Amino acid sequence: WESFLPSQVLVQPVQLICLYAPAYHLILEGILILWIIRLLFSKTYKLQERSDLTPKEKEELIEEWQPEPLVPPVPKDHPALNYNVVSGPPTHIITVNGKECINFASFNFLGLLDNEKVKSAAQASLKKYGVGTCGPRGFYGTFDVHLELEERLAKFMRTEEAIIYSYGFATIASAIPAYSKRGDIVFVDEAACFAIQKGLQASRSNIKLFKHNDMADLERLLKEQETEDQKNPRKARVTRRFIVVEGLYMNTGDVCPLPELIKLKYKYKVRIFLEESLSFGVLGEHGRGITEHFGINIDDIDLISANMENSLASIGGFCCGRSFIIDHQRLSGQGYCFSASLPPLLAAAAIEALNIMEDNPDIFQTLRAKCERIHELLQGISGLKVVGESFSPALHLQLEESCGSRENDVKLLKRVVDYCMNSGIALTQARYLEKEEKCLPPPSIRVVVTVEQTEQELDKAASLLKEAAQSVLN
Repeated sequence: WESFLPSQVLVQPVQLICLYAPAYHLILEGILILWIIRLLFSKTYKLQERSDLTPKEKEELIEEWQPEPLVPPVPKDHPALNYNVVSGPPTHIITVNGKECINFASFNFLGLLDNEKVKSAAQASLKKYGVGTCGPRGFYGTFDVHLELEERLAKFMRTEEAIIYSYGFATIASAIPAYSKRGDIVFVDEAACFAIQKGLQASRSNIKLFKHNDMADLERLLKEQETEDQKNPRKARVTRRFIVVEGLYMNTGDVCPLPELIKLKYKYKVRIFLEESLSFGVLGEHGRGITEHFGINIDDIDLISANMENSLASIGGFCCGRSFIIDHQRLSGQGYCFSASLPPLLAAAAIEALNIMEDNPDIFQTLRAKCERIHELLQGISGLKVVGESFSPALHLQLEESCGSRENDVKLLKRVVDYCMNSGIALTQARYLEKEEKCLPPPSIRVVVTVEQTEQELDKAASLLKEAAQSVLN
């Protein structure tokens, strides 16, 4: 038993370690042992002695303390706090602040907002269903008129299925995070509208911005990603990739180069989401949007979204595509699952607007002709440049040269808008949340064209803008 004394049991392993362990190993263990001993016998912290404040000193500190403002100070003359008030429907002739003007500001492209057939359909629906729904689609908020509208939209767009939302902004903002999740990659045009930006933010995906309508820059990013995927093929297999673009860009009036995007889609195996709020009911022989404009097979697009607040003169939005893609939104689209469904009267109005679009395909050629006319008339205005395609119903007028600061540019353009307003032409400046925009567009005046405007009114608006620019800018 003497050979198994505790001292020998401890000493022998230590001797073996000393004989066979490398020197750096022994040094490292020695340092660790000393550090552990130090931690065991040292105090973790030392209480700092402090004297209690007297009541008078406490009062003085309280009086001196100033809390940070809940929101930053906003000047009283900020445009968002001094909005124009409209009396009556914002139709062809609009009454703003008590003054009657020709409307070049509202997105009533096809003039259906005050259409008698549309209003009659809405009134009949109001009598049958009431005002609202008071429930999301999954909780007794699905009415037969909703299903009819979805069926009609799918048929009109020549897709398998469609889904409607009760708020236009929430449509694409809900659709993107329904498919793209954390770890996925989204290639998006830097001029994308704010609704797309919010959808990308909610998705928490890896966002890669490419220069506006620059397909070479987009392909550069796609090649870089392809190289990264080759380094980690296991991760690449579970990473989804999307391209998100607009048919007609809200912030620029430019059309996206869809044929080139389709080629890149199949070359680099990515999915395309197409936002068509501005191009739906505008482009194409029958108003089906940019796919019809370019003669692209709609099945080449994975998802199309658009709001119903422009050409259809209603409220809400829709997405359309293959059935299995759309059905996923019924389970994952936040705006669909958690918002009260579209009021039936607005769904009925949208159905009637679709009827008018189908029965009067010439209306799209009429709109295009007027867009091209105003685009030509606005060329050559001293101090202003026209931004946007000739067939875009929403054009931008930007300053040729900045005054030195964005604030001064905005004020200068506001004077031009006010000049036109005082002379009977209602225009508006493009508004942005400046601190939240990823790529803030330059200040601009937005000119909106509708089928109701006559040639004489288009001439008057262009002439007045030239006069205002001459008066204000020069």
